[in-house]
Amino acid sequence: MDYREKIDEYLKKHKDEMVSDIIELCRINSERMPYSDRMPFGRGTAQALRMASDMGERYGFSVRNYDNFVGTIDLNDKEPQLDILAHLDVVPAGEGWTVTKPFVPVVKDGRIYGRGTADDKGPAIAALYAMRAIKDLGIPVSKNCRLILGTDEESGSTDILHYYHEEPEAPMTFSPDAHFPVTNVEKGRLAGEISGTFRESEELPRIISVDAGIRYNVVPDRAECVIEGFNDDDVRAAGEKITAETGVRFTVGGRNDELRVEAFGETAHASTPAEGKNALTALMRLLSILPFADAENVRALKHLEKLFPWDDTEGRSAGVSMEDEISGAMTVAFSLFHMTGTELNAGFDARIPAVGNEENVLKVLKKKIGKHRLELLNTSMTPPHVVDGDSDFIRTLNRNYEEVTGLPGGCKSTGGGTYVHNLKNGVAFGTGFPGMDYRMHGADEFAVIDELVKAAQIFARCIAELCA
Repeated sequence: MDYREKIDEYLKKHKDEMVSDIIELCRINSERMPYSDRMPFGRGTAQALRMASDMGERYGFSVRNYDNFVGTIDLNDKEPQLDILAHLDVVPAGEGWTVTKPFVPVVKDGRIYGRGTADDKGPAIAALYAMRAIKDLGIPVSKNCRLILGTDEESGSTDILHYYHEEPEAPMTFSPDAHFPVTNVEKGRLAGEISGTFRESEELPRIISVDAGIRYNVVPDRAECVIEGFNDDDVRAAGEKITAETGVRFTVGGRNDELRVEAFGETAHASTPAEGKNALTALMRLLSILPFADAENVRALKHLEKLFPWDDTEGRSAGVSMEDEISGAMTVAFSLFHMTGTELNAGFDARIPAVGNEENVLKVLKKKIGKHRLELLNTSMTPPHVVDGDSDFIRTLNRNYEEVTGLPGGCKSTGGGTYVHNLKNGVAFGTGFPGMDYRMHGADEFAVIDELVKAAQIFARCIAELCA
């Protein structure tokens, strides 16, 4: 029997055991929590790391804990060749779950439901079982495959910085934290921080405050401002005009000429800002058409509204629109805004194609923004990440994906970032299948059991070839 057939048979035979391990791991709430007694991201992530490491030891592997930042499971003690980089931390449980509670995983209709089943505990265990198949079947390999289990991917990836401060990169790395086939291009990123200070004006009408946004990478679905010196009916009429243009809804409340205006849109991830309805930029459009008295904070807001208008999520107005074949178009989400009569702090999230760099993005934005007492504070940006799609490494990944699934392989890009963004020869590879929404950061997150088995088969075949 060919070793590929042996791998497939082994993993099908161990399917129920793999599902059981995933369920046990997903019972742990491993959201990031405050530091506690040598547990940098809290008790939950440390507990998940300990359980996964115990599984590795139980299956005969050598394990190591890197100060509760990262754990590793090694196939053997030979020369490093392949790293598989997964994570055990999860996003907050959230609300709206209907199939089960977030940390009470259940199997239903061929799926495992629960927080972390798809992102990324299920894929981590699939990778562990791929290594287990290689070991238990005695498939000869001359180099090592290491499973690296992180605990801070969802909140900044400081865990991986800690790990790579101690350890070198393997010649090849993939992360099972995306969709098949291979994601070999990740856009660069600029989390732009804008600051300004003003002389306060008491002349009416005026802007007292504007507030919107929670994170750079989230398109805000709510925004509000307090303004003074307007008739509320005039503001409502202007709001109806902007609603007709944008679909963002406004409410106006207050009395004695001091009005609170709230905007209600639809959120989206900053890598796909056109999928949302940005409440902040719609509110800025509304404020820009109201006849305020001349003031420094008003000039600054109108300047930013022209650079980041509601209907432009590609950086055209800011002079940084660009596109290439391998990574697509620039995206810009204007996502944070806090302004009073004397100061402004704002932020945007730009996802930058492979043709982008500090010269044609960062310096251009610094010059464009730097008027009306405003400044872009950033001195650097995260460059785009590109791995050669025609390398032996990528061809091996794609070939095994095609053989196991019968689906076409290939390379794609993403506006999001993964663990491998700063690794020279790192790509994302699985375990999601094309066209499937696993509700990874939402309620009722799930993984498809048969797909995880297929992913383990693919990974095992790749390990056998790449580490031969």
